[in-house]
Amino acid sequence: MNVLIVEDELPAFNRLKKLIEELHPEIKIVGHVDGIVTTKNWLLQNPSPELIFMDIQLSDGTAFDLLKQIVLPCPIIFTTAYDQYAVEAFKTSSIDYLLKPVKKDDLRKAMQKLNDLKIMLAYESEMTQPSQFPIEYRKRFLLRFGEHMKALIVSDIAYCFSENKATFARTFESKTYLLDHNLDALETMLDPKEFFRINRQYLICFKSIDEMRTHTKARVIVKLKPIVNDQPVVSSERAADFKNWITGDFHN
Repeated sequence: MNVLIVEDELPAFNRLKKLIEELHPEIKIVGHVDGIVTTKNWLLQNPSPELIFMDIQLSDGTAFDLLKQIVLPCPIIFTTAYDQYAVEAFKTSSIDYLLKPVKKDDLRKAMQKLNDLKIMLAYESEMTQPSQFPIEYRKRFLLRFGEHMKALIVSDIAYCFSENKATFARTFESKTYLLDHNLDALETMLDPKEFFRINRQYLICFKSIDEMRTHTKARVIVKLKPIVNDQPVVSSERAADFKNWITGDFHN
């Protein structure tokens, strides 16, 4: 971690530097400045530090005067001989407020607080990011015919449908197979980019759509291939999502 120390008293700087080296030898102190102007100049001329230790009473003003002029690029741990600034300090992006002379245990706790905050922010970021592991949808189904078995490749399925409390898959070659899963389960197993549940009876593949016609109440009649005896209709509650699916504008 790269650290900048803003401190106008050399003994206070030396003490803080020594404590940091004792507790965290991996930390690199990349700069030492003593006031508002020198801090601004340093930040303009150097890469941003990951943490700033900052005295409140500086050689040419206070830390709060500096914060009114610039936005610091990282967290701050204030160091001061005065406790009356505590409330104002915690209105800023400070991690902690250490009274001089800085004690080793206080510094240890402040650094632990910083580490805990980093862990929490990293966890929140991970939770809000899309999963790095993509969802794996079914590529095949295993079908059983008495003692015989067959692998049904999903890319061969034109649509799935329910009939007499059973669920079937019909292929583009017009072959029909009994499935072990109902449509509710199949809807979670099949890639939603390719398959859409148009109503209670049909879960269709995009490639199976031969023709579409408007129907009453914004519903859509879908002509499928292979042909079915009835005319599947997209239910009114699914019509908007169906149109988005057709255009590719959908969410999993």
